[in-house]
Amino acid sequence: MKPTEIRNMTPDEMKRALVALQDEYFKLRLRRSSEELPNPLRLRTIRRDIARMLTVLRELELKKTVVEKSKDAKA
Repeated sequence: MKPTEIRNMTPDEMKRALVALQDEYFKLRLRRSSEELPNPLRLRTIRRDIARMLTVLRELELKKTVVEKSKDAKA
């Protein structure tokens, strides 16, 4: 998933997609321990997608706090 696709999502959609990716990552890790995965690179792409989502969520959180602090400073 590209960062632009992630940024176009709402925070709730991002959180739902993040949970789904984390679940898929967990299941693939379990499968890897017992058998060979058909696409082992999928683990890497999922891990990176999770990191991208967490980064974008953190950016939104920081942007929100900066806006709130600037409003408090003006008041």
